[in-house]
This record gives sequence, structure tokens and C-alpha cells, in this order.
Amino acid sequence: MKQQSVLVIGAGFMGSGIAQVCAQSGYRVHLNDVKPEALGKAEKGLQWSVNKLTEKGFLQEDPDKILNRLTYETDLSSAAEADWIIEAVLEVEALKIDLFKALEEKIPATTPLATNTSSIPITRIASHLNRPERVLGLHFFGPVPFMGLVEVVKGERTGDNVFEAGVDFITS
Repeated sequence: MKQQSVLVIGAGFMGSGIAQVCAQSGYRVHLNDVKPEALGKAEKGLQWSVNKLTEKGFLQEDPDKILNRLTYETDLSSAAEADWIIEAVLEVEALKIDLFKALEEKIPATTPLATNTSSIPITRIASHLNRPERVLGLHFFGPVPFMGLVEVVKGERTGDNVFEAGVDFITS
């Protein structure tokens, strides 16, 4: 079985944390942001965090192995190959909708699109897309590496298979 990959869009506090826990869980992670400086800051922060957690005994795996599962990008070139896409951009509804619309044209019809939103209804975001059944909420609580709490949120048209896959993904 191939190692699954996750595209996390948004390299701020939440996106970096999501990328970290995905890498710690064995996923290949592409962390994306439109700002190269945000990616640089995220990379340094992730190196510090993973090394600190290892030093304190919270992580048993070699930190270099975890960090080597992370790549950084400013374009969406990895979207077509991603098994999961999680957006963690600013809480601006139009931004999230425009991002998902752009992604819809680049990815297979079965790739789940997850939003980390805490305030925008999943149904409202999904209603602007051609395949609303693949949209769900994966609302991580921060700081992500320490909380261990994620809400899996189903929109009115989220497919049962997508919702169940989201639960499986989070528990992996």
C-alpha cells in the first residue's frame, strides 16, 4: 500500500500544526502557502517543535524521519496527487470557496476537501462546488500537536463515505 499524502493549505499556526500531526502520523505532507516567508517560518517552527517533542520524550520516532515527510510549496502542484486536502487559510468565506473551486479543477473527483473552519457552515461552502458530497469539516483545536481534539463536521450533502473516511483519517 502506498503512503498516503496530505496537502495542507495555509502555513500559519493551525496549518503548521495540522501538517505536523499528519507527518507524525506517517503521512507525506505538502504544506502550501502563497507567501514564501510564511513557509520559511513554518519550516523553522516545525523543526523546533518536532525536535522539542522528541527531546521531551513525547515522540519516539527519529525527528528527521518525521521532518523528511514534510515538503513546502507555494503552488498547488501536489493537489492532483494528494489523498487528502485540508485548508487552514484565513476565516474568509469567499477565500475558502474560491480555493475549493480552483482545487476542484485540479483534483480527482473522489479526493476529499476538508476545511478547518470554526465558523462557516460546511453546507454553505460546499454549495458553491460541483461535488459538494466530498466537502467536510475537520476542525482541529490548537495548539494542534497538543490538543488531540478534532471535530469531524458533516454538511447537508457530505457523503457518508467521505464523513466515515474523515473519521478514519483523524483516528489514524
